[in-house]
Amino acid sequence: MPRALISVSDKSGLAEFGKKLVENNYEIVSTGGTLKFLLDAGIPAIGVEDVTGFAECLDGRVKTLHPKIHAGILAIRSNPSHMATLEELGIDTIDIVAVNLYPFKATVQKQGSTFEEIIENIDIGGPGMLRAAAKNFESVAAICSPDSYDIVIKEIEEYGEVSHKTKLELAKKVFTETAYYDSMISNFLVEMTDSNLLLEEKITMAYDRKQELRYGENPHQNAAFFVDPFAKPGCLASMEQLGGKALSFNNIADANAALEVIKSFTSEPTCVSVKHQSPCSIASADDIATAYRKVYEADPVSIFGGIVAMNTVCDAGTADLMKDTFLEIVIAPEFTPEAIEILQKKQDLRILKIADIDFNSYGFKHRSVLGGLLVQSPDDVLYESLEVKTKAAPTDGQLADLVFAMKCSVHLKSNAIAIAKDKTLIGAGPGQTNRIGALQIAVSQASEKAKGAVLASDAFFPFDDCVIAANEAGIAAIIQPGGSNRDIDSITKCNELNIPMVFTSVRHFLH
Repeated sequence: MPRALISVSDKSGLAEFGKKLVENNYEIVSTGGTLKFLLDAGIPAIGVEDVTGFAECLDGRVKTLHPKIHAGILAIRSNPSHMATLEELGIDTIDIVAVNLYPFKATVQKQGSTFEEIIENIDIGGPGMLRAAAKNFESVAAICSPDSYDIVIKEIEEYGEVSHKTKLELAKKVFTETAYYDSMISNFLVEMTDSNLLLEEKITMAYDRKQELRYGENPHQNAAFFVDPFAKPGCLASMEQLGGKALSFNNIADANAALEVIKSFTSEPTCVSVKHQSPCSIASADDIATAYRKVYEADPVSIFGGIVAMNTVCDAGTADLMKDTFLEIVIAPEFTPEAIEILQKKQDLRILKIADIDFNSYGFKHRSVLGGLLVQSPDDVLYESLEVKTKAAPTDGQLADLVFAMKCSVHLKSNAIAIAKDKTLIGAGPGQTNRIGALQIAVSQASEKAKGAVLASDAFFPFDDCVIAANEAGIAAIIQPGGSNRDIDSITKCNELNIPMVFTSVRHFLH
Protein backbone atom coordinates (compact mmCIF):
# COMPACT_ATOMS: atom_id res chain seq x y z
CA MET A 1 0.00 0.00 0.00
CA PRO A 2 1.44 3.44 -0.92
CA ARG A 3 1.99 5.76 2.00
CA ALA A 4 1.67 9.55 2.40
CA LEU A 5 3.15 11.52 5.28
CA ILE A 6 1.22 14.72 6.00
CA SER A 7 2.20 17.39 8.54
CA VAL A 8 0.94 20.87 7.78
CA SER A 9 0.32 24.14 9.59
CA ASP A 10 -1.87 25.38 6.72
CA LYS A 11 -4.93 23.12 6.64
CA SER A 12 -6.33 24.66 3.42
CA GLY A 13 -7.72 21.91 1.17
CA LEU A 14 -6.44 19.23 3.52
CA ALA A 15 -9.74 17.42 4.11
CA GLU A 16 -10.41 16.93 0.39
CA PHE A 17 -6.79 15.95 -0.26
CA GLY A 18 -6.83 13.39 2.55
CA LYS A 19 -10.12 11.87 1.36
CA LYS A 20 -8.85 11.52 -2.19
CA LEU A 21 -5.65 9.83 -1.01
CA VAL A 22 -7.63 7.30 1.01
CA GLU A 23 -9.96 6.67 -1.94
CA ASN A 24 -6.85 5.86 -3.97
CA ASN A 25 -5.67 3.34 -1.32
CA TYR A 26 -3.00 5.49 0.36
CA GLU A 27 -2.19 5.02 4.01
CA ILE A 28 -1.76 8.38 5.74
CA VAL A 29 0.83 9.00 8.46
CA SER A 30 0.51 12.26 10.34
CA THR A 31 1.53 14.32 13.37
CA GLY A 32 -0.07 16.34 16.15
CA GLY A 33 -2.65 18.87 15.00
CA THR A 34 -2.72 17.52 11.47
CA LEU A 35 -3.53 14.01 12.71
CA LYS A 36 -6.35 15.36 14.87
CA PHE A 37 -7.73 17.38 11.96
CA LEU A 38 -7.79 14.32 9.69
CA LEU A 39 -9.38 12.04 12.27
CA ASP A 40 -12.00 14.67 13.14
CA ALA A 41 -12.81 14.87 9.42
CA GLY A 42 -13.38 11.11 9.37
CA ILE A 43 -10.19 10.43 7.40
CA PRO A 44 -8.28 7.36 8.63
CA ALA A 45 -4.66 8.11 9.58
CA ILE A 46 -1.99 6.82 11.94
CA GLY A 47 0.43 8.79 14.07
CA VAL A 48 4.14 9.09 13.36
CA GLU A 49 4.87 7.44 16.69
CA ASP A 50 2.96 4.36 15.43
CA VAL A 51 5.57 4.13 12.66
CA THR A 52 8.68 5.02 14.65
CA GLY A 53 7.72 3.39 17.95
CA PHE A 54 9.07 6.55 19.56
CA ALA A 55 6.86 9.26 21.09
CA GLU A 56 7.57 12.90 20.25
CA CYS A 57 9.65 14.68 22.86
CA LEU A 58 11.20 18.00 23.87
CA ASP A 59 7.84 19.78 23.63
CA GLY A 60 7.42 18.60 20.04
CA ARG A 61 10.87 19.65 18.85
CA VAL A 62 11.54 16.01 17.92
CA LYS A 63 8.77 14.18 16.08
CA THR A 64 9.80 13.04 12.64
CA LEU A 65 13.60 13.02 13.02
CA HIS A 66 13.81 9.22 12.92
CA PRO A 67 15.37 6.60 10.57
CA LYS A 68 12.00 4.95 9.98
CA ILE A 69 10.75 8.22 8.51
CA HIS A 70 13.80 9.43 6.61
CA ALA A 71 14.86 6.03 5.35
CA GLY A 72 11.32 5.48 4.08
CA ILE A 73 11.59 8.75 2.15
CA LEU A 74 15.20 8.55 0.93
CA ALA A 75 15.45 4.93 -0.19
CA ILE A 76 16.12 4.64 -3.94
CA ARG A 77 13.48 2.25 -5.15
CA SER A 78 15.62 0.98 -8.04
CA ASN A 79 18.56 0.22 -5.72
CA PRO A 80 18.30 -3.43 -4.54
CA SER A 81 20.61 -2.75 -1.60
CA HIS A 82 18.43 0.10 -0.36
CA MET A 83 15.28 -1.96 -0.64
CA ALA A 84 16.88 -4.94 1.08
CA THR A 85 17.94 -2.70 3.95
CA LEU A 86 14.38 -1.39 4.34
CA GLU A 87 13.05 -4.95 4.44
CA GLU A 88 15.67 -5.98 6.96
CA LEU A 89 14.84 -3.03 9.23
CA GLY A 90 11.09 -3.34 8.77
CA ILE A 91 10.72 0.10 7.21
CA ASP A 92 7.97 0.93 4.71
CA THR A 93 8.53 3.40 1.89
CA ILE A 94 6.87 6.83 1.91
CA ASP A 95 5.63 7.94 -1.51
CA ILE A 96 4.18 11.38 -0.79
CA VAL A 97 5.44 13.96 1.69
CA ALA A 98 3.07 16.91 2.21
CA VAL A 99 4.54 19.39 4.64
CA ASN A 100 4.36 23.13 5.06
CA LEU A 101 6.65 24.87 7.45
CA TYR A 102 6.16 26.52 10.80
CA PRO A 103 4.92 30.11 10.30
CA PHE A 104 8.24 31.85 10.97
CA LYS A 105 7.40 34.92 8.87
CA ALA A 106 3.96 35.35 10.42
CA THR A 107 5.45 35.04 13.91
CA VAL A 108 8.05 37.73 13.21
CA GLN A 109 5.39 40.01 11.74
CA LYS A 110 2.96 39.42 14.60
CA GLN A 111 2.99 42.31 17.01
CA GLY A 112 4.15 41.30 20.47
CA SER A 113 5.98 38.11 19.43
CA THR A 114 8.87 37.40 21.75
CA PHE A 115 12.30 36.35 20.55
CA GLU A 116 11.73 32.92 22.13
CA GLU A 117 8.45 32.47 20.21
CA ILE A 118 10.17 33.42 16.97
CA ILE A 119 12.95 30.91 17.55
CA GLU A 120 10.44 28.15 18.34
CA ASN A 121 8.86 28.80 14.94
CA ILE A 122 12.04 27.79 13.14
CA ASP A 123 11.05 24.46 11.61
CA ILE A 124 13.62 21.65 11.68
CA GLY A 125 11.81 18.42 10.88
CA GLY A 126 9.66 19.96 8.14
CA PRO A 127 12.52 21.18 5.94
CA GLY A 128 14.34 17.90 6.61
CA MET A 129 11.46 15.80 5.30
CA LEU A 130 10.77 18.08 2.35
CA ARG A 131 14.41 18.20 1.29
CA ALA A 132 14.70 14.42 1.61
CA ALA A 133 11.58 13.91 -0.50
CA ALA A 134 12.72 16.47 -3.08
CA LYS A 135 16.17 14.87 -3.31
CA ASN A 136 14.49 11.51 -3.97
CA PHE A 137 11.96 13.01 -6.44
CA GLU A 138 12.38 10.01 -8.76
CA SER A 139 10.25 8.08 -6.26
CA VAL A 140 8.63 10.63 -3.94
CA ALA A 141 6.23 13.52 -4.53
CA ALA A 142 7.28 16.41 -2.27
CA ILE A 143 4.45 18.86 -1.59
CA CYS A 144 5.16 22.11 0.23
CA SER A 145 1.98 24.02 -0.60
CA PRO A 146 -1.75 23.22 -0.76
CA ASP A 147 -1.89 24.59 -4.30
CA SER A 148 -0.14 21.39 -5.45
CA TYR A 149 -2.79 19.03 -4.08
CA ASP A 150 -5.00 19.09 -7.17
CA ILE A 151 -2.32 18.13 -9.71
CA VAL A 152 -1.09 15.30 -7.49
CA ILE A 153 -4.59 13.82 -7.05
CA LYS A 154 -5.41 14.32 -10.74
CA GLU A 155 -2.34 12.34 -11.84
CA ILE A 156 -2.84 9.60 -9.26
CA GLU A 157 -6.41 9.13 -10.47
CA GLU A 158 -5.40 9.20 -14.14
CA TYR A 159 -2.09 7.30 -14.10
CA GLY A 160 -2.00 5.56 -10.72
CA GLU A 161 1.00 7.67 -9.66
CA VAL A 162 2.46 11.14 -9.86
CA SER A 163 4.35 11.73 -13.11
CA HIS A 164 8.13 12.19 -13.22
CA LYS A 165 7.68 15.68 -14.70
CA THR A 166 5.40 16.78 -11.87
CA LYS A 167 7.63 15.28 -9.18
CA LEU A 168 10.60 17.17 -10.61
CA GLU A 169 8.59 20.40 -10.65
CA LEU A 170 7.50 19.78 -7.05
CA ALA A 171 11.13 19.17 -6.03
CA LYS A 172 12.20 22.49 -7.56
CA LYS A 173 9.40 24.22 -5.68
CA VAL A 174 10.50 22.60 -2.41
CA PHE A 175 14.12 23.69 -2.68
CA THR A 176 13.00 27.23 -3.55
CA GLU A 177 10.74 27.25 -0.52
CA THR A 178 13.34 25.90 1.92
CA ALA A 179 16.01 28.27 0.57
CA TYR A 180 13.58 31.18 1.01
CA TYR A 181 12.68 29.99 4.50
CA ASP A 182 16.32 29.71 5.60
CA SER A 183 17.11 33.08 4.03
CA MET A 184 14.38 34.71 6.09
CA ILE A 185 15.83 33.20 9.25
CA SER A 186 19.36 34.21 8.30
CA ASN A 187 18.33 37.78 7.51
CA PHE A 188 16.36 38.05 10.73
CA LEU A 189 19.36 36.92 12.79
CA VAL A 190 21.74 39.20 10.86
CA GLU A 191 19.58 42.14 11.83
CA MET A 192 19.10 40.94 15.39
CA THR A 193 22.88 40.75 15.85
CA ASP A 194 23.60 44.07 14.10
CA SER A 195 25.98 42.26 11.75
CA ASN A 196 27.94 44.19 9.14
CA LEU A 197 26.68 42.69 5.90
CA LEU A 198 29.81 43.76 4.07
CA LEU A 199 31.93 41.51 6.29
CA GLU A 200 29.83 38.40 5.67
CA GLU A 201 31.34 35.73 3.40
CA LYS A 202 27.91 34.94 2.00
CA ILE A 203 24.57 36.72 1.92
CA THR A 204 21.12 35.39 1.14
CA MET A 205 17.98 37.19 0.07
CA ALA A 206 14.31 36.35 0.49
CA TYR A 207 11.60 38.15 -1.48
CA ASP A 208 7.88 37.60 -2.08
CA ARG A 209 6.26 38.41 -5.40
CA LYS A 210 3.90 41.29 -4.73
CA GLN A 211 2.58 41.63 -8.26
CA GLU A 212 3.18 40.62 -11.84
CA LEU A 213 3.72 43.67 -14.02
CA ARG A 214 2.37 44.20 -17.54
CA TYR A 215 5.93 44.67 -18.77
CA GLY A 216 9.31 46.06 -17.74
CA GLU A 217 11.00 49.28 -18.75
CA ASN A 218 9.84 48.58 -22.31
CA PRO A 219 6.88 46.57 -23.65
CA HIS A 220 9.06 43.71 -24.92
CA GLN A 221 10.49 43.08 -21.41
CA ASN A 222 8.77 40.89 -18.81
CA ALA A 223 8.76 42.03 -15.18
CA ALA A 224 7.45 41.47 -11.66
CA PHE A 225 7.66 43.33 -8.34
CA PHE A 226 9.11 41.42 -5.37
CA VAL A 227 9.19 42.70 -1.79
CA ASP A 228 11.13 41.94 1.36
CA PRO A 229 8.89 39.86 3.69
CA PHE A 230 10.23 41.90 6.61
CA ALA A 231 10.15 45.24 4.81
CA LYS A 232 10.44 48.20 7.14
CA PRO A 233 7.87 51.02 7.26
CA GLY A 234 7.66 53.86 4.80
CA CYS A 235 8.52 51.97 1.61
CA LEU A 236 6.72 50.74 -1.49
CA ALA A 237 6.32 47.27 0.00
CA SER A 238 3.88 48.74 2.53
CA MET A 239 2.06 51.12 0.19
CA GLU A 240 -1.73 51.34 0.05
CA GLN A 241 -3.12 52.27 -3.34
CA LEU A 242 -6.20 54.45 -3.02
CA GLY A 243 -6.98 54.89 -6.69
CA GLY A 244 -5.81 54.67 -10.27
CA LYS A 245 -4.41 52.04 -12.60
CA ALA A 246 -2.07 49.24 -11.60
CA LEU A 247 1.54 50.30 -11.11
CA SER A 248 4.01 49.67 -13.90
CA PHE A 249 7.71 48.80 -13.66
CA ASN A 250 8.68 52.41 -14.42
CA ASN A 251 6.07 53.72 -11.98
CA ILE A 252 7.63 51.68 -9.17
CA ALA A 253 11.18 52.72 -10.06
CA ASP A 254 10.18 56.40 -10.24
CA ALA A 255 8.11 56.20 -7.06
CA ASN A 256 11.07 54.72 -5.21
CA ALA A 257 13.31 57.54 -6.47
CA ALA A 258 10.74 60.06 -5.23
CA LEU A 259 10.59 58.34 -1.84
CA GLU A 260 14.36 58.41 -1.46
CA VAL A 261 14.33 62.15 -2.14
CA ILE A 262 11.53 62.97 0.24
CA LYS A 263 13.16 61.03 3.08
CA SER A 264 16.07 63.49 2.97
CA PHE A 265 13.76 66.37 3.89
CA THR A 266 12.12 65.85 7.26
CA SER A 267 12.25 69.21 9.03
CA GLU A 268 9.59 71.07 7.01
CA PRO A 269 6.88 70.37 4.44
CA THR A 270 8.60 69.30 1.23
CA CYS A 271 7.44 68.20 -2.21
CA VAL A 272 9.31 66.61 -5.12
CA SER A 273 8.43 65.93 -8.74
CA VAL A 274 10.25 63.04 -10.43
CA LYS A 275 10.59 61.89 -14.02
CA HIS A 276 12.71 58.91 -15.15
CA GLN A 277 14.07 58.56 -11.58
CA SER A 278 15.46 62.12 -11.66
CA PRO A 279 14.03 65.00 -9.62
CA CYS A 280 12.53 67.70 -11.83
CA SER A 281 12.24 69.99 -8.83
CA ILE A 282 12.21 69.85 -5.03
CA ALA A 283 10.85 72.52 -2.71
CA SER A 284 10.37 73.12 1.00
CA ALA A 285 7.93 75.65 2.43
CA ASP A 286 5.78 76.47 5.45
CA ASP A 287 2.92 74.36 4.05
CA ILE A 288 2.66 71.58 1.51
CA ALA A 289 0.48 73.48 -0.96
CA THR A 290 3.11 76.19 -1.24
CA ALA A 291 5.83 73.56 -1.61
CA TYR A 292 3.93 71.96 -4.49
CA ARG A 293 3.31 75.31 -6.15
CA LYS A 294 7.03 76.07 -6.00
CA VAL A 295 7.85 72.66 -7.51
CA TYR A 296 5.40 73.19 -10.35
CA GLU A 297 6.56 76.71 -11.13
CA ALA A 298 10.23 75.65 -11.11
CA ASP A 299 9.65 73.21 -13.99
CA PRO A 300 6.08 73.14 -15.34
CA VAL A 301 7.21 71.21 -18.44
CA SER A 302 9.01 68.20 -16.95
CA ILE A 303 6.36 67.58 -14.29
CA PHE A 304 3.93 66.56 -17.06
CA GLY A 305 3.50 62.77 -16.80
CA GLY A 306 5.68 62.66 -13.71
CA ILE A 307 5.36 61.65 -10.08
CA VAL A 308 4.76 63.93 -7.11
CA ALA A 309 5.65 62.92 -3.56
CA MET A 310 5.26 64.88 -0.34
CA ASN A 311 6.35 64.28 3.23
CA THR A 312 3.19 65.45 4.95
CA VAL A 313 -0.60 65.19 4.60
CA CYS A 314 -2.00 65.95 1.15
CA ASP A 315 -4.94 68.26 1.79
CA ALA A 316 -7.72 69.51 -0.45
CA GLY A 317 -5.85 72.72 -1.30
CA THR A 318 -2.82 70.79 -2.55
CA ALA A 319 -4.97 68.26 -4.43
CA ASP A 320 -6.81 71.12 -6.08
CA LEU A 321 -3.52 72.54 -7.36
CA MET A 322 -2.63 69.17 -8.89
CA LYS A 323 -5.95 68.32 -10.49
CA ASP A 324 -5.32 70.02 -13.84
CA THR A 325 -1.83 68.57 -14.36
CA PHE A 326 -1.29 65.15 -15.91
CA LEU A 327 0.50 63.11 -13.23
CA GLU A 328 1.19 59.40 -13.07
CA ILE A 329 1.36 59.09 -9.27
CA VAL A 330 0.81 61.15 -6.14
CA ILE A 331 2.47 59.89 -2.95
CA ALA A 332 1.83 61.08 0.60
CA PRO A 333 1.81 59.63 4.11
CA GLU A 334 -1.86 60.58 4.41
CA PHE A 335 -4.63 62.12 2.32
CA THR A 336 -7.62 64.02 3.67
CA PRO A 337 -11.00 62.66 2.50
CA GLU A 338 -11.49 65.83 0.45
CA ALA A 339 -8.11 65.38 -1.25
CA ILE A 340 -8.94 61.76 -2.12
CA GLU A 341 -12.27 62.83 -3.61
CA ILE A 342 -10.56 65.44 -5.80
CA LEU A 343 -7.75 63.13 -6.95
CA GLN A 344 -9.96 60.10 -7.59
CA LYS A 345 -11.80 62.09 -10.26
CA LYS A 346 -8.64 61.52 -12.35
CA GLN A 347 -9.38 57.84 -12.99
CA ASP A 348 -5.91 56.81 -14.12
CA LEU A 349 -4.01 58.70 -11.40
CA ARG A 350 -2.33 56.31 -8.99
CA ILE A 351 -2.78 57.54 -5.42
CA LEU A 352 -0.31 55.93 -3.03
CA LYS A 353 -0.56 56.25 0.72
CA ILE A 354 2.75 55.34 2.38
CA ALA A 355 2.52 55.60 6.16
CA ASP A 356 5.67 56.41 8.16
CA ILE A 357 7.12 58.06 5.07
CA ASP A 358 9.74 59.74 7.25
CA PHE A 359 11.18 56.39 8.39
CA ASN A 360 14.71 56.26 7.01
CA SER A 361 16.73 53.37 8.41
CA TYR A 362 16.99 50.72 5.71
CA GLY A 363 20.53 49.48 6.17
CA PHE A 364 22.46 48.39 3.11
CA LYS A 365 21.59 49.14 -0.50
CA HIS A 366 21.81 46.53 -3.26
CA ARG A 367 22.27 46.83 -6.99
CA SER A 368 22.41 43.94 -9.40
CA VAL A 369 25.14 43.64 -12.01
CA LEU A 370 25.65 40.88 -14.55
CA GLY A 371 26.51 37.80 -12.52
CA GLY A 372 26.67 39.59 -9.20
CA LEU A 373 25.42 42.07 -6.65
CA LEU A 374 26.87 45.35 -5.39
CA VAL A 375 26.19 46.08 -1.72
CA GLN A 376 26.96 49.35 0.06
CA SER A 377 25.93 51.35 3.08
CA PRO A 378 23.54 54.25 2.36
CA ASP A 379 24.71 57.75 1.41
CA ASP A 380 23.38 59.30 4.60
CA VAL A 381 26.16 61.74 5.59
CA LEU A 382 25.47 65.08 3.91
CA TYR A 383 28.63 66.83 5.08
CA GLU A 384 31.47 66.47 7.56
CA SER A 385 31.69 70.22 8.06
CA LEU A 386 30.66 73.45 6.36
CA GLU A 387 33.96 75.21 5.79
CA VAL A 388 33.99 78.58 4.09
CA LYS A 389 37.06 78.55 1.81
CA THR A 390 36.75 82.08 0.42
CA LYS A 391 37.15 85.62 1.71
CA ALA A 392 33.42 86.20 1.25
CA ALA A 393 31.09 84.18 3.47
CA PRO A 394 27.52 83.20 2.62
CA THR A 395 24.63 84.88 4.44
CA ASP A 396 22.48 82.75 6.74
CA GLY A 397 19.84 82.58 4.01
CA GLN A 398 22.38 81.55 1.40
CA LEU A 399 23.82 78.90 3.71
CA ALA A 400 20.36 77.39 4.23
CA ASP A 401 19.88 77.27 0.46
CA LEU A 402 23.36 75.81 -0.03
CA VAL A 403 22.59 72.92 2.34
CA PHE A 404 19.23 72.44 0.58
CA ALA A 405 20.95 72.41 -2.82
CA MET A 406 23.50 69.84 -1.64
CA LYS A 407 20.66 67.60 -0.43
CA CYS A 408 19.15 67.89 -3.90
CA SER A 409 22.45 66.99 -5.59
CA VAL A 410 22.60 63.73 -3.62
CA HIS A 411 19.61 62.49 -5.63
CA LEU A 412 20.83 63.60 -9.06
CA LYS A 413 22.81 61.19 -11.24
CA SER A 414 26.48 62.09 -11.44
CA ASN A 415 28.01 64.29 -12.64
CA ALA A 416 25.41 66.48 -10.97
CA ILE A 417 24.81 70.19 -10.46
CA ALA A 418 21.87 71.57 -8.47
CA ILE A 419 20.80 75.23 -8.50
CA ALA A 420 18.45 76.36 -5.73
CA LYS A 421 16.75 79.51 -4.55
CA ASP A 422 14.37 79.96 -1.63
CA LYS A 423 14.66 76.21 -0.86
CA THR A 424 13.54 75.28 -4.35
CA LEU A 425 15.48 73.28 -6.93
CA ILE A 426 15.24 75.52 -10.00
CA GLY A 427 17.94 73.94 -12.17
CA ALA A 428 19.30 70.40 -12.35
CA GLY A 429 22.12 69.04 -14.47
CA PRO A 430 22.18 65.28 -13.84
CA GLY A 431 24.05 62.38 -15.37
CA GLN A 432 26.61 64.19 -17.49
CA THR A 433 30.05 62.96 -18.50
CA ASN A 434 31.68 66.25 -17.52
CA ARG A 435 30.91 68.74 -14.80
CA ILE A 436 30.86 71.90 -16.90
CA GLY A 437 28.26 70.24 -19.14
CA ALA A 438 26.12 69.45 -16.08
CA LEU A 439 26.45 73.07 -14.92
CA GLN A 440 25.45 74.44 -18.30
CA ILE A 441 22.32 72.27 -18.35
CA ALA A 442 21.35 73.37 -14.83
CA VAL A 443 21.92 77.04 -15.69
CA SER A 444 19.92 76.69 -18.88
CA GLN A 445 17.01 75.19 -16.98
CA ALA A 446 17.12 77.83 -14.24
CA SER A 447 17.39 80.60 -16.84
CA GLU A 448 16.93 84.10 -15.38
CA LYS A 449 16.01 82.61 -12.00
CA ALA A 450 19.67 81.62 -11.60
CA LYS A 451 20.53 85.21 -10.74
CA GLY A 452 21.04 85.35 -6.99
CA ALA A 453 20.60 81.56 -6.62
CA VAL A 454 23.09 79.11 -5.10
CA LEU A 455 24.79 76.14 -6.71
CA ALA A 456 25.78 72.70 -5.38
CA SER A 457 28.06 70.15 -7.01
CA ASP A 458 28.00 66.49 -5.98
CA ALA A 459 31.80 66.25 -6.42
CA PHE A 460 34.75 68.61 -6.64
CA PHE A 461 35.43 71.12 -9.43
CA PRO A 462 38.46 69.88 -11.40
CA PHE A 463 38.96 73.35 -12.93
CA ASP A 464 37.79 76.90 -12.36
CA ASP A 465 35.62 76.83 -15.51
CA CYS A 466 32.57 75.96 -13.40
CA VAL A 467 33.11 79.03 -11.22
CA ILE A 468 33.41 81.25 -14.29
CA ALA A 469 30.21 79.82 -15.83
CA ALA A 470 28.36 80.11 -12.50
CA ASN A 471 29.35 83.75 -12.20
CA GLU A 472 28.17 84.46 -15.74
CA ALA A 473 24.77 83.00 -14.80
CA GLY A 474 24.53 85.20 -11.70
CA ILE A 475 25.07 82.47 -9.10
CA ALA A 476 25.57 84.04 -5.67
CA ALA A 477 27.20 81.20 -3.69
CA ILE A 478 28.65 77.72 -4.28
CA ILE A 479 28.92 74.55 -2.21
CA GLN A 480 31.01 71.54 -3.19
CA PRO A 481 32.91 68.67 -1.50
CA GLY A 482 36.39 69.86 -2.45
CA GLY A 483 39.28 67.44 -2.68
CA SER A 484 40.73 68.27 -6.08
CA ASN A 485 44.45 68.85 -6.55
CA ARG A 486 43.36 72.11 -8.13
CA ASP A 487 40.92 73.31 -5.47
CA ILE A 488 43.00 76.47 -5.15
CA ASP A 489 42.11 77.45 -8.75
CA SER A 490 38.39 77.47 -7.94
CA ILE A 491 38.92 79.22 -4.60
CA THR A 492 41.08 81.92 -6.22
CA LYS A 493 38.52 82.50 -8.97
CA CYS A 494 35.71 82.76 -6.39
CA ASN A 495 37.75 85.33 -4.49
CA GLU A 496 38.28 87.31 -7.72
CA LEU A 497 34.55 87.27 -8.40
CA ASN A 498 33.48 87.76 -4.75
CA ILE A 499 31.50 84.48 -4.69
CA PRO A 500 31.35 82.61 -1.35
CA MET A 501 32.41 78.98 -1.63
CA VAL A 502 31.77 76.32 1.04
CA PHE A 503 33.44 72.91 1.21
CA THR A 504 31.69 69.87 2.75
CA SER A 505 34.43 67.18 2.47
CA VAL A 506 31.78 64.57 1.47
CA ARG A 507 31.30 63.47 -2.14
CA HIS A 508 27.88 62.30 -3.39
CA PHE A 509 28.35 60.31 -6.58
CA LEU A 510 25.20 58.54 -7.76
CA HIS A 511 25.83 56.10 -10.62
